[in-house]
Amino acid sequence: MKSSVLLIYTGGTIGMRRNPLTSALEPFDFEHLRSCVPEMEQLQTHIDIRQFSSPIDSSDMTPSLWTDLVHIISDSYDQYDGFVILHGTDTMAYTASALSFMLQNLTKPVILTGSQLPIGQLRTDGKENLITSIEIASARHPDGTAIVPEVCIYFSGHLMRGNRTTKQSAEEFNAFESFNYPHLADAGVNITYHEERIHRPDFQKPMTPQFRLDSNVIIFSLFPGVREDLIRHIIATPNLRSIVMRTFGSGNAPQNPWLVNALKQGTKAGKVIVNISQCMQGAVEMSRYDAGYQLKEAGVVSGRNSTVEAAVTKLMYLQGKYDDNETVRKFMLQSLCGEITL
Repeated sequence: MKSSVLLIYTGGTIGMRRNPLTSALEPFDFEHLRSCVPEMEQLQTHIDIRQFSSPIDSSDMTPSLWTDLVHIISDSYDQYDGFVILHGTDTMAYTASALSFMLQNLTKPVILTGSQLPIGQLRTDGKENLITSIEIASARHPDGTAIVPEVCIYFSGHLMRGNRTTKQSAEEFNAFESFNYPHLADAGVNITYHEERIHRPDFQKPMTPQFRLDSNVIIFSLFPGVREDLIRHIIATPNLRSIVMRTFGSGNAPQNPWLVNALKQGTKAGKVIVNISQCMQGAVEMSRYDAGYQLKEAGVVSGRNSTVEAAVTKLMYLQGKYDDNETVRKFMLQSLCGEITL
């Protein structure tokens, strides 16, 4: 039986064209993209297309647009074997992370992809990214279940778990990497799936979407010379529920008494403060050095080897689901959909 995929076009470089007067890239419509990839007709997959009424630059992506994507997927979930989302690269990892939490018990592939060059340009990477993403989204086992029932990013020959992925380059075709989790598949002459790395949901249970997010969260990075008044001001911000704090190495921070006291005051006030390393690879281990142990004593939650993108969208998801911050804190220590290694 022929598989079917819904292609959702949000915007991004892949569907843009260059303005002949200004040389700037401007959003175009999907018919332009389709005409540039006649190879799509050769795919043994039925493809339907949805696109945002006004394609956006991914820098303008918002939680409300993530909710729109979840509505599109959930409303048409039973009609398709998989979904491909064309998205700009700048915030793709945030969107992939958010969708991984909002689509609980996902049993079908949701593959995000895009390109570094518009699909109409001679050296574009968009054609291969698009065609292979459609192939992955439609791939099924003999029993009909999806080979990759996850939210993923496919780029430059690699399929990566969405909530483990970070944009690593603004110029290379290999724009994304999953530093703390191996690739789910690699595409060369053939697509090689590493099935032992792929999450297996309960195919007997329905996918459960969540549409509500609470974005009362902020990210800040520590650095030598960080000012006490600014940190205290951030922590004391009214209505702020959580903080993603980017620390050094394996989760270390300056051993300034004022910093520890400020963090203690924040956690006592009910704020969830999550410790994420500024390093691209590795994990937070707050018991390893005294500089990290003090954070643990202050009530800071370990983000383990989470990406910043996954940490902030996980907090939005949990805060949208639970009013009690202690419950949010508890679930931040758990792996909900493979976003951290326990």
